Amino acid sequence: MAIREIRKEGDPILRKECRPVKEMTERISTLIEDMFETMYEAEGVGLAGPQVGILRKIFVIDVGIEEPEPYVFINPEILELEGEQTGQEGCLSVPGYSGEVTRAEHVRVRAFDANMEEFELEADGLFARAIQHENDHLYGTLYIDKVNGELIDLSTLESGEDEEE
Repeated sequence: MAIREIRKEGDPILRKECRPVKEMTERISTLIEDMFETMYEAEGVGLAGPQVGILRKIFVIDVGIEEPEPYVFINPEILELEGEQTGQEGCLSVPGYSGEVTRAEHVRVRAFDANMEEFELEADGLFARAIQHENDHLYGTLYIDKVNGELIDLSTLESGEDEEE
């Protein structure tokens, strides 16, 4: 396994649409392992293929306590979105910033797992938000495209600076 470079906003690969994964290969299996390792090292809850320079429809998520197991989503298809939640989001590809984004509260998704076995699941709350956020990456969309208002520069919050002097 290896830590991969996380592509940052401004890298054109983040704005491209991904291609489906046709079959599980040793390269895809290694990619999945590397994506989890990279995500954990960066202290993220999700990571999509384009964020590590791979234009394939694949992402990994581990939201911890809310959903106690990590998930691999290959060729995901969102089947249903319901309700609404608004909250802060960040992204490993846009480090140091956060913004308020409105997404569906509930999502139903179909995808393939790391064994290329199809599954369907329903998610709410943070898990639903993470699925929608990572799925957007597969179509060249970043959360900053959906922010309500302005992005927050987290370095100004950490340093204790006020916005108005």
